[in-house]
Amino acid sequence: MHLTSTAFDDGQTIPDLYTGVGKDVSPPLAWSNVPQGTKSLAVICDDPDAPTRARPRPEGPWVHWCIYNIPADVSDLSEGVPRQSKLEQPAGARQGANDFPSENVGYRGPMPPPGSGPHRYRFTIYALDAVLDLPAASANKKSLLRAMEGQILGEGQLVGVYERS
Repeated sequence: MHLTSTAFDDGQTIPDLYTGVGKDVSPPLAWSNVPQGTKSLAVICDDPDAPTRARPRPEGPWVHWCIYNIPADVSDLSEGVPRQSKLEQPAGARQGANDFPSENVGYRGPMPPPGSGPHRYRFTIYALDAVLDLPAASANKKSLLRAMEGQILGEGQLVGVYERS
């Protein structure tokens, strides 16, 4: 699968608009080459460079976004997906918790500590052979990955970079 954004290229800087410094809205994403038999899609965005006293973070990379049950016939997400667990568009899609202490449903953009160097933000899309039976109220990266086990037909990744000095 191939994942792209009109906001930034793979390996390039994420514009401020999509960060905690800017309006903190989700970037537009588009994908292609979805495997045959795909019933739904999921996207996880995380930061493997998040600072912590213990490296790597015991909980894993810092999670910025979990969205799942995106219908298989959808080929993109528009900029600014609302921060709510059940979405009207794309119909049937759900969003789980991110790792932020407040406003922790939906997308929260990069906001690394100043001086911690460049951070990579991995947007990973998964093509699944099922619609997941995962309640949005309890969904997070860990439960989403567990629900996707044995269901993944393909995946793709787009990496953006962001740094605060």
